[in-house]
Amino acid sequence: MIQMRSIMSVADNSGAKRVGVIKVLGGSKRRYGQIGDIIVVSVKEAEPRKQVKKKDVVRALIIRQRNNFGRKDGSYIRFDDNAVVILEGKEPKGGRIFGPVPREIKEKGFDTIASLAQEVV
Repeated sequence: MIQMRSIMSVADNSGAKRVGVIKVLGGSKRRYGQIGDIIVVSVKEAEPRKQVKKKDVVRALIIRQRNNFGRKDGSYIRFDDNAVVILEGKEPKGGRIFGPVPREIKEKGFDTIASLAQEVV
């Protein structure tokens, strides 16, 4: 359950380390986001001399969440952290993605992110 003001880690090499959620996209009454949703985030911590700077407002894709995520086959998947990938249009801003990514990301049309990931579960 990712909501406004949630602090999340970034799983790519765009330069951002931690981000805060500003808005979950998908309607005026949309309160929570889950795996595969696009959110608007503000960069809270960033590495120096990289693409993304502190205080930047960017869009991101949720790739991991701590809360159980139900799959169509009836099973559940759960991760150790809440993580996002910074987007530029529909493509990732960074060139690498760290950690596992669920296969639902590819089903939602983010093939590039799934192919860059170390592991698809």
